[in-house]
Amino acid sequence: MPSKKKKKHFIHKTAIVEENVKIGDGTKIWHFAQVRRGAKIGKNCVIAKSVFIDFDSEIGDNVKIQNHAIIYHKVIIEDGVFIGPNVCFTNDKIPRAINLNGTPKKADDWQVSTIHIGQGASIGGHSVILPGLTIGEFALIGAGTVVTKDIPAFGLVYGNPARLHGFVCRCGKKFARFLESNEKIVGKCHCGLEAEIEIDFYRELKSLEPKKRIWLR
Repeated sequence: MPSKKKKKHFIHKTAIVEENVKIGDGTKIWHFAQVRRGAKIGKNCVIAKSVFIDFDSEIGDNVKIQNHAIIYHKVIIEDGVFIGPNVCFTNDKIPRAINLNGTPKKADDWQVSTIHIGQGASIGGHSVILPGLTIGEFALIGAGTVVTKDIPAFGLVYGNPARLHGFVCRCGKKFARFLESNEKIVGKCHCGLEAEIEIDFYRELKSLEPKKRIWLR
């Protein structure tokens, strides 16, 4: 008899994975998670306990999604992203349970927009991401943050609403210094890595720094 083909991913017996879901090799889907139809999950991902992934969402390789995170339709998550526990991705800017005539809203009555999370970004636990936003690659979102606008690549943000507090390296630490030349900003880290920073966001951050005062006696 031919041997049974060995599964290359793991789905816990309590998890619910609907039809037409694509799951990459090495991915693990743990207790009570729910993955809805049409979702795509890449290789070597960890989908932790009680995570909800809505239909047609797209998740890249090497993504880690912690307990109770809620990923509503439609989210696009690139490779290497970290999503902390209880993070909530929303998908309607003006949510209502009923229409103007008082009837319950149906699926077609919602104005859904896509959230895009760039490669290597990290989102701290209990954060809320509003609809239609883009979080740039390797951005770092502090725990409990409410993200209401786009976040630049390598941006460090936290607070309610989220505010830009600096720029971080791929290693997660703040850049040690910045080089400015020919309308180009490059952040340099103690680890030896560097990255180009979007100049408009860099200028925005600089404008928020407290100005030095000169005291005359």
